[in-house]
Amino acid sequence: MRLPDFLVVGAAKSGTTAIHHYLGQHPQIFLPAQKETNFFAFVGEEVRFEGPGDEEMARVTITDFEEYGSLFAGASEDQVSGEVSPWYMYFERSAANINTLIPGVRLIFVLRNPVERAFSSYLHVVRHGREKLGFREGILAEEERISRGWEPIWHYLSAGKYAEQMEPFLKLFGREQVFIGLYDDLRNDPEGFLSDLYGFLGVDRGFRADLSLRPNVTGVPRNRVVGHLLFRPNPFKEIARKMIPQGVRYPISQELGRRMVVKPSLDPSLRRELVAYYKPEILSLQDLIGRDLSHWFEA
Repeated sequence: MRLPDFLVVGAAKSGTTAIHHYLGQHPQIFLPAQKETNFFAFVGEEVRFEGPGDEEMARVTITDFEEYGSLFAGASEDQVSGEVSPWYMYFERSAANINTLIPGVRLIFVLRNPVERAFSSYLHVVRHGREKLGFREGILAEEERISRGWEPIWHYLSAGKYAEQMEPFLKLFGREQVFIGLYDDLRNDPEGFLSDLYGFLGVDRGFRADLSLRPNVTGVPRNRVVGHLLFRPNPFKEIARKMIPQGVRYPISQELGRRMVVKPSLDPSLRRELVAYYKPEILSLQDLIGRDLSHWFEA
């Protein structure tokens, strides 16, 4: 059974959907159609979360080894195969599970300013009609939500503690098996970012992906009806999923999503509070990855 040669392990809401889209275009790279199998976070377990709408993550998560391995059966001998599951980074047990099954795998981290990441996570659940609280109130409710077993998309602040989440992976795999990129690099120079990533994976660095589509753009629906049709489960989406091929459906849905959402601004006073909250974490991360992250302190 073939297992992946690389994993994009996080962080969530840091451009991993775009990376999945761009890597999937490279002829020397094989990715299964499903993004976020979550396999190594929950292998062999029963997956259940208790927050509103959390049943979707449980539904798509793969916990069976044979089913997971079957996802990579279509990879040819001259392709490297991989998958994108950005919650691996958040669950410490993922590192040990990955090391047990594929110790030689290459790991990809993409890190975003944790303040922006937290707000993006909040907007994600707002967009899907799941979050009823304001951002500040959602932050204040986080500990209770975690204790009640809500899925990690609700862990707005906790998911941004990158240094402590990365340490188990770096300890088990070492830096030679790890690629660490910044969301800022992907946004500002996507071709350069992808070229570096292709080099890390050992494929043709000169390949140019189509960057015209920006998948999973952050924002909230311009109106409730559009939001329900585009982002929440409904009969029309199920019909489209069955009748329209994924390769055709996906770019259409992403373009509609881009046109129909607007991104609210984060309250400046709350931004300053969150920058102060994350400052020790960012300083630790700077030392860990050897990158200047002082621009993340801008409030």
